[in-house]
Amino acid sequence: MSHELPYIAAIDEAIRLEMERDETVIYFGQNMATTENAPFRQQFGNDRVRVTPISETAEIGMAVGAALAGYRPVVELYMAEFMLVAMDQVVNEGPRFRAMSGGQVKVPLVLKAGWGFTAGWAGQHTGTLTNMFMGIPGLKVVSPSTAADAKGLMASAIRDDNPVVYFHNYLLTLDHGEVPDGEYLVPLGVADVRREGSDVTIVANAHMLNQSLKAAETLAGEGIQAEVIDPRTYAPLDVDTILESVGKTGRLVLVDSAPRHSAASNVIAGEVVERGFDLLKAPIVQVTALDATVPYSEPLEAYVIPDADRVAAAVRGVLGTAPVGA
Repeated sequence: MSHELPYIAAIDEAIRLEMERDETVIYFGQNMATTENAPFRQQFGNDRVRVTPISETAEIGMAVGAALAGYRPVVELYMAEFMLVAMDQVVNEGPRFRAMSGGQVKVPLVLKAGWGFTAGWAGQHTGTLTNMFMGIPGLKVVSPSTAADAKGLMASAIRDDNPVVYFHNYLLTLDHGEVPDGEYLVPLGVADVRREGSDVTIVANAHMLNQSLKAAETLAGEGIQAEVIDPRTYAPLDVDTILESVGKTGRLVLVDSAPRHSAASNVIAGEVVERGFDLLKAPIVQVTALDATVPYSEPLEAYVIPDADRVAAAVRGVLGTAPVGA
């Protein structure tokens, strides 16, 4: 059975169910439990749901320590860029201790971070930082695109014995979807084929997935069948599913809202070229944001960030069906 929830509510449902299941799961952040009426505080009390100082260095450092002590903390960071002031904790502490101890300790913590808050939030709140974190050994990176995946990936992230950066896309916050009842897990490292097709493979995530699915609908009206894949997890990355699709279509378009030279699509392109070059009938095409800070101006923002029209144009180009310019 299932029920309908907004994307953001599905995340909360996963955290609540995991806290009910496991008393070592704790939840804290800078604006958590600020009143007695806060739902999580009412249900789980002040010991397990806490407000922290306005310091990402402090709250993530606390989370690393709590994880080493046997707890499973979830840190509400609100915006991904806030992690940048605590990079020592995020990159050099949490992910390293398990390997450096030879597996004697575990560091199960979730860094819940919103990203892609466009529509006038300018350069410091709109970043796509996936590629920055997906290459850190010991750190897992997930990014759900649907309400169901938002619930299932959060539950899996909480249960994982390694630090997990859980990116949730602000442009999907109120998107509704069917969510399975009760306990629901989406395994880390398994991509999802969101649309089947035979002519070209499109790989995209979150808001870019929605734009790619929209482009695929437009292309279908032109007789082009695009297969659309959502990685869901960037570390570990499910390259096998992408390669299987490319083996069928022979063409690959990678869509990423990050600037071109800091996009996760670069990593995916490298993996496909190394492991499946003979599968390709045409060069890989990347549709990314421009190498520019996202402007405050909405028209300029739209100019920087990819949309469905750009995805469709890239597909036509890789298929050789694009109109020839004068």
